Amino acid sequence: MNEQSAKNKLAWEHRAYEFWNRRDGSPKDKAQQILENPKAQLKKHQLYFEQIEGKKIANLCGSNGRKAVPLSLLGADVTVFDISEENKKYALELADSANVSIQYVVTDIYDIDLEKYSGYFDMLYLEGGILHYFNDIKKLMSILFSLLKVNGVMVLSDFHPLRRCITSNSKIQYQIQQTYFDEDLHSGDVAYKHYFDEYEQQEFPDVSIRFYTLSEIINSVITSGFNLMKFDEHRGWKNENIPWEFTILASK
Repeated sequence: MNEQSAKNKLAWEHRAYEFWNRRDGSPKDKAQQILENPKAQLKKHQLYFEQIEGKKIANLCGSNGRKAVPLSLLGADVTVFDISEENKKYALELADSANVSIQYVVTDIYDIDLEKYSGYFDMLYLEGGILHYFNDIKKLMSILFSLLKVNGVMVLSDFHPLRRCITSNSKIQYQIQQTYFDEDLHSGDVAYKHYFDEYEQQEFPDVSIRFYTLSEIINSVITSGFNLMKFDEHRGWKNENIPWEFTILASK
């Protein structure tokens, strides 16, 4: 495990289980919400998972299982790869409460056992702001390509790079630390830090992140061997007229 991954593992194993219970409720309560309409939990990605019964799906950086469990309820054989034991604890309790089974492998994505999983999956699903946790996007995409079966499909959704350049009032930011073309590693707050009291936040380890431009992301998909099938941009979470997220559909 490289230095960046080790730092991110430390951060994502600091009170993450507590956070999920605070934000999403207990695994039992969250499971009841998912069971009401599993497909709805996939939100804007529902159309990519119309017929998945029996398909092997890898949910990479799958966090607390909030996507893996709905996919399993829809009939898929789901394996989560994630770096956090705390995330695993919540995810397995969530799956148990929903009366489904998921596989959960705690690992750095760079360290996935490719002898075991090469050409294993029908689909890959990555979503929710994860690319910045990897300092070598070409290596990441090469691993993802290896995991897929021939004719397999990857659904990759992440934060739109342009959102780093836009403030809440849509004016351009000029701070040096948020330069669009910056290639350096930065220290930052773990995503859930601000859900805790201010005095508690001082104890949270930082994450290590590397921002990518939109062209770096798209080109890494293409040069790794994927066939880029579709690229969608999404508005803000409150329907703001700004680019907030994107989704890439690619095949092998």
